[in-house]
Amino acid sequence: MKVRSIIDKLYKENNATSEELLFILNNLNPEDKEYLVEKAHETRMRTYGDKVYMRGLIEFTNYCVRNCVYCGIRAENKDADRYRLTEEQILECADLGDSLGYKTYVLQGGEDPYFTDERMVSIIKNIKKRHPKNAITISLGERSYESYEKMFKAGADRYLLRHETASKELYDKLHPNATFENRRKCLGDLKEIGYQIGAGFMVGIPGQTNEDLVKDLLYVKELQPHMCGIGPFIPHKDTPLKDYEGGSLEDTTTMLALIRLLLPAVLLPATTALGSIDPQGREKGIKAGGNVVMPNLSPTNVREKYSLYDGKICTGDEAAECRKCIEGRINRAGFKVEITRGDNVTFAQENNIDQKPEPVNNINLSFVK
Repeated sequence: MKVRSIIDKLYKENNATSEELLFILNNLNPEDKEYLVEKAHETRMRTYGDKVYMRGLIEFTNYCVRNCVYCGIRAENKDADRYRLTEEQILECADLGDSLGYKTYVLQGGEDPYFTDERMVSIIKNIKKRHPKNAITISLGERSYESYEKMFKAGADRYLLRHETASKELYDKLHPNATFENRRKCLGDLKEIGYQIGAGFMVGIPGQTNEDLVKDLLYVKELQPHMCGIGPFIPHKDTPLKDYEGGSLEDTTTMLALIRLLLPAVLLPATTALGSIDPQGREKGIKAGGNVVMPNLSPTNVREKYSLYDGKICTGDEAAECRKCIEGRINRAGFKVEITRGDNVTFAQENNIDQKPEPVNNINLSFVK
């Protein structure tokens, strides 16, 4: 068995066995890694071209009832400086995002019981009232089928819920008072309701093996999510995993490339976490098959408080500065920002969603220094 022949099979068939995927992870050398990234890049160019989609991220609450051992906003972290944005503040972030050309908002927070179905429905409906053509992605963790359905009916288009790991043993160690089975049930519920769903996992979490990563790849292939968020584990000083080594850029870009080959139509973020461990991290993620970036629209006075891990970048940048900076980075890496909702290409075709870009001259960057 040779690494390149398996990569060629992935490129042609978008599939591989667990044994083949494990062989790649166990035997990948720098030359073969370059070949893997090249094939992932060719696949994204064939499916999406050189387009990179921007999402405006609104981190609207850092309260959370969960105690995930790697996360800085875990319930037991008494040093977290907690905050919640008001509905009016969230709407102001959405207005700002629209003026900067974002056609998708990502409303992300901890699992915060304050944001009831009633509150979320009001927020979603009011964003849609102001910006009817724009897409709304929700990322609020595990909720009931009924809750997901109410938000979908109110106008939410997508839901991000990382599966975190496809290894039950590892999942149980990382997520006290949560179950592996319910996480998967939630992803199934979201898909059944009609959301474009996002799954995803961390790379380099303590105790993770290559066998665990293969389980992630096979689970994602089986689930067929419309989006997949993959980022390196980065330790946070106020968590039980504070003294562990973080995940690497190399391992994360390998997983990004393999996901692109397994799921050519997937929307694949080059995450802020990648940029936090390497100055060129997001660019390297895009070159390995990524086609989404998520600059921050949250008010600057709460950015540092949404601290999932240490060393997060862009916490002091104004939204417009962030927008201009990331577009420049994308252009210099040889790609172009696409001003659309950026739906999954297969989902858009199946649901007759118009993917035509908006006129670029409508974007207001005049107030950027």
